[in-house]
Amino acid sequence: MMTGLVRIGKVGWILIGLALTALVLLGIWRWALANNAVALLDWGDRQFGGNSGYKVALADGHYGSDDQQRIEVIVPAEASPRPRPVVVFIHGGSWNSGDPRDYRFIGRTLARQGYVVVLPGYRLGVKGKFPAMIEDGAAAVAWTRDHVAKYGGDTGQVVLMGHSAGAYNVMMLALERQWLGRAGVPDGFVKGVIGLSGPYDFYPFTSDSTRHAFGSAPDPVLTQPIHFVRGDAPHVLLITGDADTTVKPRNSLALAAALTSAGLPTRAVVLPGMDHGDTAVKLAAPFNRDRRVLDPVLAFLAAQCQPKPPSPPVQPHRP
Repeated sequence: MMTGLVRIGKVGWILIGLALTALVLLGIWRWALANNAVALLDWGDRQFGGNSGYKVALADGHYGSDDQQRIEVIVPAEASPRPRPVVVFIHGGSWNSGDPRDYRFIGRTLARQGYVVVLPGYRLGVKGKFPAMIEDGAAAVAWTRDHVAKYGGDTGQVVLMGHSAGAYNVMMLALERQWLGRAGVPDGFVKGVIGLSGPYDFYPFTSDSTRHAFGSAPDPVLTQPIHFVRGDAPHVLLITGDADTTVKPRNSLALAAALTSAGLPTRAVVLPGMDHGDTAVKLAAPFNRDRRVLDPVLAFLAAQCQPKPPSPPVQPHRP
């Protein structure tokens, strides 16, 4: 009888130890995102998610002359007889930090689901003040239009996606036509846009990061995505957490309401208990077992990226 009790006790302690380890790891990832140490999150994704199901098709490429204008492409491991839909993901970092190489976990996660993923960087800090970050995003989309086909991507199925500052960047690209237009990207090229924990209505500027990035704009009001809502914009998915104190959920709620009023029905997905970093953390292993972010992202992508039907076979001519 005592042996049985001791054995049960050991199992219990093991389970408690595993639970505590998981909590510690989650704390580390949250600290990493809060301190822009996303490389640690990417490292964890490689350890827990493995190296199967994807491949890095382009590493340390560039779409511009500045060192921060980097671009990477991650694709599914298996070849496809037809081009695959494309996701262009732009990272966050308060417009003063971040590196696309640290966000390969986004590429791995989505490539395993059948998407070609483009990861561009952009000028940061002094070089990246408004509108430089948006101009760089437009240039990266133009690069995608011109080059992604060689990596198996379908230029007729391109969706933009971003987290935090990156969500702002992609939303401006999708809503205000001038940026993509100046880069030579035709209207309608972008089929959808996904914003994770993004700032869309944050003037007047109340943080050092926003004042630094946007304070010198001639008309600060025109830096705000909410002022460019239109009914014919690409479809929009907004995901945020109700515990986000960095970029408050009201940004997503206000933009969803404005887009809906303009004729583009949009719903903000507000996830209970999630903070600012969680909408990115939940896309990395092992935390993507909580699918509250991944599932709506995949459902949205599937709705916007309908594969083209195969061409009918050529029938032989018969006299």
